[in-house]
Amino acid sequence: MTLNVGFTAGLEAKLQQLRDDRVYKRLNHLASPQGARVQMEGRGEVLILSSNNYLGLCDEPSVIDAGIRGLRRYGAGTASVRFICGTFTIHRDLEEAIARFVGTESSLTFVAAWNANEALTSTVLEEGDFVVSDALNHASIIDSIRLAKSIVKCTSAVYKHADLDDLVAKLEQAKGAKRRLIWTDGVFSMEGAIAKLPDLIDIARRHNAVLAVDDSHSTGVLGETGRGTAEHFGVLGEVDIITSTLGKALGGAAGGFVAGSAALCDYLTQRSRPQLFSNALPPTVAGSSLAAIELIERQPERVERLRENARYFRERIIDAGFSPLAGETPIIPIIVGETASAIQMSEMLLDEGVFVTGFGFPVVPQGEARVRCQISAAHTREDLDEAVAAFVRVGRKLKLI
Repeated sequence: MTLNVGFTAGLEAKLQQLRDDRVYKRLNHLASPQGARVQMEGRGEVLILSSNNYLGLCDEPSVIDAGIRGLRRYGAGTASVRFICGTFTIHRDLEEAIARFVGTESSLTFVAAWNANEALTSTVLEEGDFVVSDALNHASIIDSIRLAKSIVKCTSAVYKHADLDDLVAKLEQAKGAKRRLIWTDGVFSMEGAIAKLPDLIDIARRHNAVLAVDDSHSTGVLGETGRGTAEHFGVLGEVDIITSTLGKALGGAAGGFVAGSAALCDYLTQRSRPQLFSNALPPTVAGSSLAAIELIERQPERVERLRENARYFRERIIDAGFSPLAGETPIIPIIVGETASAIQMSEMLLDEGVFVTGFGFPVVPQGEARVRCQISAAHTREDLDEAVAAFVRVGRKLKLI
């Protein structure tokens, strides 16, 4: 068999250009569970400041044990889609727990939060409908809208980030649409900013629109007991649709969900393509995710510890001379300018024993590359002090402070 040599050569040329531009991403291999500190191949122990493991549940023994029990009881998986071969009782138990936790009537799990977002927009919208999205929404929301436009021929618009006047203007321009859907992140992952949820709810009600919130960086993080952006603002139960992930604060394995009315989740079960043509969530993940939710319900002090750690690190990094983006979440971005500079800074920090990721264009706008710190409840004050000291050493070398 002869391979297409030209195709491969073209890809190699593009990869080399990424290396030449100093924006090529290299994978670092871990030889231990995700935690505040990990064993990294070739580097030994490294302090992690780049993980979505917000509550430190990735290596929590009770969460791991629940996944093992799920594997032993249900096996590796369904080997097919749920309506064809049956759905495990652990999936039903998890979906009931998710709905209870985020304050909705029902929920439906997917193998990834990306699939949940992808399923929602293209399934619930029709030709003649309109969807409007915050300019800084996650790529999964953006792609879900692109897919919906292709499949169902709905129309769309983008409003300036957090600009509610622009949102209202876009809704007014589409007042002839049959239905209107507003899409927003709860917490914007590259900024650490929180959506203005009470105002968005008010706008949705006044304009007879449906509000969908991706709470992937909020579930387990915001609110007194970690129930997300709605609890943070005291509007639990008032959001039409919540999507989120099981792969961040809730144990970090994989999976996602859509939560809302029973009719919404039933309709997605009947019609959404990622549900109809993909295997169910592995029972190991369902078991560990269920245990994670139950643990947070029993131990809300983990959420408080996360808040305190984020506050402490933010204060210390500012005292050290850096200027992170303002915010109150565990996502603390430090703007450095160009993509190559962000990647260089992250590489130098790794040499200091701190693993934190640099992000640049096209993930963030040109000239706004950043090193994004993510704090965990598992971090000790000693961990955070060590990280700040490493930032100071690298910052001085790069003349950032």
